[in-house]
Amino acid sequence: MAPKLLSWNSQLEELYPKNRPSKSASKLVDAGFKQLKDLLWLLPLRINNIPSVKSFDEITEGTLFSGEGNVVHLESRPNTKMIGKHGVTLQNISIRVKDNRSSQILTLKWFNAYPSLKKKLEELESVIFMGEITQFRGALQIINPEILKEGPDNSLRIQYPTTNSVPSVQIKKIILKIPEILWSSIPETTPKFLIEKYHYKSLGDTFRILHGIDTCDSKKRGQALGRLVYEEFFQEQVKVQARKEFLGQKPGPVISSSEADLEEFFKLFPYHLTEGQESCLREITSDLAKGTPMMRLIQGDVGCGKTTVAIVAALVAIRDGHQVALMCPTETLAIQHYKTICEILENSGISIALLVGGTNAKRKKEVLAQAADGELQLVIGTHALFQDTVEFKKLGLAIIDEQHKFGVSQRQRLTNKGEGTHTLIMTATPIPRSLSLTQYGDLHISTIKSMPKNRKGHKTRIVSPDKFSQFLNFVQTRVSLGEQAYIVVPAIEESENLDLMNLNNVLKRFCGFFPEQKIEGLHGKMDAAEKNDVFERFKNKEINILVSTSVIEVGINVLNATIIAVLNPERFGLSSLHQLRGRVGRGEKPGFCFLVCDKPLSVQAFQRLSVIENNTDGFIIAEEDLKIRGEGDLFGTNQSGTTTSRKVASIFEHSETLYCAIEDVEALIKQNDPLLTEMIQSYRDESLVFSTI
Repeated sequence: MAPKLLSWNSQLEELYPKNRPSKSASKLVDAGFKQLKDLLWLLPLRINNIPSVKSFDEITEGTLFSGEGNVVHLESRPNTKMIGKHGVTLQNISIRVKDNRSSQILTLKWFNAYPSLKKKLEELESVIFMGEITQFRGALQIINPEILKEGPDNSLRIQYPTTNSVPSVQIKKIILKIPEILWSSIPETTPKFLIEKYHYKSLGDTFRILHGIDTCDSKKRGQALGRLVYEEFFQEQVKVQARKEFLGQKPGPVISSSEADLEEFFKLFPYHLTEGQESCLREITSDLAKGTPMMRLIQGDVGCGKTTVAIVAALVAIRDGHQVALMCPTETLAIQHYKTICEILENSGISIALLVGGTNAKRKKEVLAQAADGELQLVIGTHALFQDTVEFKKLGLAIIDEQHKFGVSQRQRLTNKGEGTHTLIMTATPIPRSLSLTQYGDLHISTIKSMPKNRKGHKTRIVSPDKFSQFLNFVQTRVSLGEQAYIVVPAIEESENLDLMNLNNVLKRFCGFFPEQKIEGLHGKMDAAEKNDVFERFKNKEINILVSTSVIEVGINVLNATIIAVLNPERFGLSSLHQLRGRVGRGEKPGFCFLVCDKPLSVQAFQRLSVIENNTDGFIIAEEDLKIRGEGDLFGTNQSGTTTSRKVASIFEHSETLYCAIEDVEALIKQNDPLLTEMIQSYRDESLVFSTI
């Protein structure tokens, strides 16, 4: 029987006789490593040159060390809190080893080990071991060392990340099954002249080095990693360009407006628009008139007036005969927008409706019918807007508030309700420049930097446990003057794992602190009617202090609320804290944000919160938050951070390489490079590349 011919597109199972993979291989397939080419990107965590056995006299802290000696003492203690498979109690094991080449003694420790390891060690008179030297209370030791059957042979030690419970040693066995001939036939996906420009190795040589197939020093491994970093950024920028071209070729409604139209719309507002708002609107109206779908993101700090810009954009589309949908992440925000817009457009003759989960069946039926026949010009709602039952006769503009609160497919389902629908996205979380070049590289971004006049802003302070009584006195004073306060807690339910303050407990505590004040709670698990009732009573000053979860983070606007206290602030992301404090200081009274800690902070946590305490610039805060949280997936549906489609490239660690890739793709575009055109065409069939549009 002729040997099976494999390619990098072959299924992983084909490495095995009769396509019957091992259990470990099946687990890798389940984890998404379906083809051999997927294994290329399952890179080792580290590759070390295994040192030869040396005397304990040559031990250096922080290095990989191989040694051999006699076991002179063994100690084992059960760890009753750690249970392994089949209910086995795991153990903490420690042995002392005396060097065969000197009189030195070294301690080896294993934590949460199975009893079988203890049995194995008890049978050994001498042991050959390898691991990293660390120090504890002045004594050198190795934690979780590797026991070797024989002395190391100066080869490489390759450690893969445990993947879907498949350990490193099994992954290495699977990688070694890949035929040698395939390693020299990995197809190049970057133009040859760019590879030569940066003196990169071929992809085949790069992966051979990074998987330890070829032995080399750490410098060459670093250069190989640099090749993959560039590869990922370059392909990402090609995909961004593919999305741009895709949008540019789609027809969109031509929505025209004049300077006189804008001036007329500006007069509807009881305040003057800022220079930043007017500039942003002129960019929007220019996009709407081009005949291709607008994809514009308005970013600006909390309270800069993005909603005003969205209302004017909606008026432009409605004046030209189109319908507009405004989608909000919460019912509370949708209702607030609905009331605000109805008030501003009271005498305009524009038909406006609200569609949320709490809309009763009769009214919902009316709204659906009026939207479908074109009678409704502006529909404001939540996730209810993208349901299959919602149809528009002529949807020209979709406005999405706080876009990061929605999934990619949800946004797409809304825009698909029209032909070439223009999309306007709003976010109060500023997009860091580095991220705007990648995740938002195909969007046009408008930034509103100026703030409306007469806003006093806010001050932020970290409250340590010893300052808590002073904080309570301050709240008492301000609330007694007729002002209102938010108390924000990070969780609703009690948690055995996390030391979080429970909303109900906090509510009771603050009722005890301020018995003369009207205090109530608000959280996401309340039904819509109950939630809106509490919010309305707070807005009408019937409630003095509102104890809430982060449901108030987005868009809530109560001008009389001047204090917001966030309990356990270390549990929140920096951007969330910035959003929360944006709920106060929105009017003529100054706002105060308190980050209330119930225990001393670690140095790292204090430094994080100091970013909020010392900065009001949302862009600085967004950069810091991005570094901490990680990035969202660029060409997929995950946008929660930490997981990206990139395996090695980081916009923080490799920013210079990112900018090189951007410049190279831009140069190829200007040259009408046929290879780039071919690459862009190759992405036409990849739905994920276009799913974020």
